[in-house]
Amino acid sequence: MNYEKLFADRAEIMSVSAIREILKVVNQPGMISLAGGIPAPESFPMDILEQLCSDVIKKYGDKAFQYDLTEGFIPLREALVGFVGRKGIETKVDNIMITTGSQGVLDSIGKILLNKGDKVAVEAPTYLGAIQAFNPYLPEYISMETDEDGLIPESLEGTLKNHNIKMVYLVPTFQNPTGRTIPIDRRKRIAEIIKKNDAFLVEDDPYGELRYRGDKVAPIQTLAPDNVLYTSTLSKLFAPGLRIGYFIAPPKISYMMVMAKQGVDLHTSTFSQALAAEYISAGHMDKQIPKIISVYKPRQEAMLEAISENFPKGFNWSKPEGGMFIWAEGPQGANMEDIYYKAIKEKVAFVPGKFFYTKKGQGLETMRLNYSKADEKTIKDAIKRLSEVLKSEINN
Repeated sequence: MNYEKLFADRAEIMSVSAIREILKVVNQPGMISLAGGIPAPESFPMDILEQLCSDVIKKYGDKAFQYDLTEGFIPLREALVGFVGRKGIETKVDNIMITTGSQGVLDSIGKILLNKGDKVAVEAPTYLGAIQAFNPYLPEYISMETDEDGLIPESLEGTLKNHNIKMVYLVPTFQNPTGRTIPIDRRKRIAEIIKKNDAFLVEDDPYGELRYRGDKVAPIQTLAPDNVLYTSTLSKLFAPGLRIGYFIAPPKISYMMVMAKQGVDLHTSTFSQALAAEYISAGHMDKQIPKIISVYKPRQEAMLEAISENFPKGFNWSKPEGGMFIWAEGPQGANMEDIYYKAIKEKVAFVPGKFFYTKKGQGLETMRLNYSKADEKTIKDAIKRLSEVLKSEINN
């Protein structure tokens, strides 16, 4: 049978995740992965999971295994009201919606907002998973300029002035892939610009609790709640396999998002939601977050130190106050995709930065490095190996 004739037009633009393909090499013997943004198993609350499961069954009984509301399990939404309130987000239970991972939010927002050719404004670089979620709806991407402090407000203003932008997408805190955080003064300016132009912003915040230094910065949502959909996840704070994401949005947007979700999965796993509800409401997450930080902080420090000691001249790199990634930029003319294939021969994997750009030819000299999965000694060894490859390839 000719299966090609069956596919919708949107299927032509869908692609396999570049990072998922890269991660296939991780299973090779001896490979050190600095590639995927994978939480460390040590960050999972394994010591309480058995008791947590027992507590959920005792507390909720068969309700934890039954169909439930598309909007989400009410005890979890109640627990999240207090959690996001600590970030300065004022909301009610009815305004918090649960999704199957935050990736489900990105797909749903694309489904309800984007027509073919609609313009989406993104940072350059931006999160690859968002590009993949939006691509099937055939948008046009408008790249906005960034610097060491993230999105440049003047670039946002110019983009909204010169283009009919349907949606702006940002990862303002410990951005994936760069690790950069937009400071509060810029956030205030971004909020002003969004409101003045009656624009809509999707604020993706999966890493905000993973802060190792410095002061917390309020979400942009707190500065422009009528213009922002705020989304986050418990994947980095509990366990990614449970697939718990959530969002807070203006009511009309939430209503359409719920309808879109009903057509996909009816609702997110009730048992996973019940576990998350108990994890938060019983105070387990508050105790676990410092433990997670105690795992990641020394790993980040080890990577930054190793890069400083070993990378060749001509490189610059981000120095994030938290998150899971470091972004490195080599000299013009360097091609990190070519270097990637040389690096895996030396048993080190990373992600070439070009995959985080929406325009071909951008970011060839960049790379994303992850430090959450490997321990400090392994990270130092990996950076030394990678540095030798960089010195060999870039000097030739």
